[in-house]
Parts: sequence; structure tokens; C-alpha cells
Amino acid sequence: MATVTASNHHAIDDTDYEAQYAQLKEMLGSVGEKVWIAKTFSYDNGKKIFIGNNFTGNFNLTILDIREVYIGDNVMIGPGTLITTVGHPLSPMGRIKHLGIAKPVHIGNDVWIGGNVTILPGVTIGNNVVVAAVAVVTKDIPDNCVVGGVPARKIKDIEDDTKNELC
Repeated sequence: MATVTASNHHAIDDTDYEAQYAQLKEMLGSVGEKVWIAKTFSYDNGKKIFIGNNFTGNFNLTILDIREVYIGDNVMIGPGTLITTVGHPLSPMGRIKHLGIAKPVHIGNDVWIGGNVTILPGVTIGNNVVVAAVAVVTKDIPDNCVVGGVPARKIKDIEDDTKNELC
């Protein structure tokens, strides 16, 4: 696993957004415009992370990208969040053999993921979703809702007002 350390990301001045962005473009598979990730960002590969426009990743974000992680536009991720594409079998023999099970993760547009959330392998999070802090997302989340809990469950529907001309 790579961690953005003092020798690279930490060494960049907090107000030098151009240098931060250039480094993210070098480290990750792709990044859109207006992408910012706070210091102490950890990842496995980096090149399997694809981020859209207008993204904020807060402190201590960890993305285990053994498989691909696709993040849409207008996404905010709170501090201490883990997105993992890898897990291990329930079988003791499988674990003894250190077998891994890897599945991609998809996060839609206009998503807010609260702090200390865990997103497990193979999950798709729809558009216009809010994931409450400390939730554990174990299965797909449909568009236009708030989810929370362990495991995360739908709490309520929310309106998609992105088509409103006043926005």
C-alpha cells in the first residue's frame, strides 16, 4: 500500500492547489477538474482510481484499489473513510492460503459520504446519495436516498434537485 507521505504530498504547501493537483494526476488513473484530497491519503495502486470533477476527499482517506474504484462528479468524502475492493473468503482454508476476492466499487454523481464510512468490495452507490457517518456499506445503494447504520440501510428518499435551474 502506498501512502502519500511527507516526501511528496505532505511536502506540498497546503495552499499550492496546482502542485497538489499535478501530483494527483500523476498518482491516480484519472482525475477531473477541481479535485482535492487531504494529506494522509493511502492507496494500494493508485492507477485503478478514477475520479470525476469537483471532488473532495478529507483526511485519512484510504482506497484499497486492487480492482477499480470509479468516483463520479460532485462527490465529497469525510475523514477516516475506507473504500476497499478486496476481501477474503469465509472459508478458513481460503484465509490460511491468503486468498483474496476483488471486486470494483462504483460511486455515482452528487454523493456525500460521511466520516469513518466503510465501503466494501463490489458495491455500487447511486447518484444523489448521502451515506451517514460510520455506516458500513455492504450492498448496492439506489439513487436519491440517505443510508446509514451497520450494515447501511435506506433511511429515507431525497429529492434530486440538480435539474432545478436555481442551483
